[in-house]
Amino acid sequence: MAVNNASFRPARPASIGDLIRHPDPTFSFEFFPPRNAEGEQVLWQTIRELEQLRPSFVSVTYGAGGTTRDLTVEVTERLATETTMLPMAHLTAVDHSVRELRHVVGRLASAGVRNILAVRGDPKSGVNGEWIKHPEGVLYAEDLVRLVKESGDFSVGVAAFPYKHPRSRDVEEDTKFFVRKMKAGADFAITQMFFDADDYLRLRDRVAAAGCEAPIVPCIMPVVAMGTIARSAELSGAPFPPALAAEFEKVAADPAAVRRLGIDQAGELCQKLLREGAPGIHFITFNRSTATREVWQNITGVRAHAA
Repeated sequence: MAVNNASFRPARPASIGDLIRHPDPTFSFEFFPPRNAEGEQVLWQTIRELEQLRPSFVSVTYGAGGTTRDLTVEVTERLATETTMLPMAHLTAVDHSVRELRHVVGRLASAGVRNILAVRGDPKSGVNGEWIKHPEGVLYAEDLVRLVKESGDFSVGVAAFPYKHPRSRDVEEDTKFFVRKMKAGADFAITQMFFDADDYLRLRDRVAAAGCEAPIVPCIMPVVAMGTIARSAELSGAPFPPALAAEFEKVAADPAAVRRLGIDQAGELCQKLLREGAPGIHFITFNRSTATREVWQNITGVRAHAA
């Protein structure tokens, strides 16, 4: 029987965990829920532009303290039903009861979303704020992993911290908590943003030394302005590399030069990570496509044009 290629679309892979374990590296993008109508328009323009690059998957973040829960679910549902991209929803435990968490997971499943990034999450006061368990919630990310895995056939990712989590006393404790998340049923991990490949390689080595073979995808954010440097430290809780900061300071008076340096640095970092065997690259986009497309083009050598 002849197949109509114009209308035929192959089945979308169900498991991001399986994709990441494939020999070919994955390329993926992270979005955040828009705060207003203007932001929604920008987000969906970006999604349509990046869709042309055929990413392996995309993810949608969850605001601090669970503040964007409904928006996260809505954007992820639309990605699943209105685009060709494979979506993953972030899910955090902050300020949520077990019943609320199960409701969110069920809503995602009803939209065909089978990939979830389970993270304990930051309180509304920020990365270094006091973390208070919901009286009917869960305490650790590993508990959230178990909850999702017990709720159905989900591929579950967790966070990894190249520098270490701000609340971990040292890298040894941080590694112990990471291994516990994987043993709870996680299939893969995506790192917090970083700017030095050695930080990622040390993370991978210490996890392997602990007897854990988890695939860990590096998360990259191109620096496109001097303000991005301070923002990265605020978001990740990790210091920006001093030597790299000094390079940006040399061109700080020239915004175009800062942006060029950021694009080049991100491209070189991605290429080194891939040479060292990283299973893929996950880009933080801040809901903009231009910088991400430029880095992607520099890595792959493939030119793509916005619609």
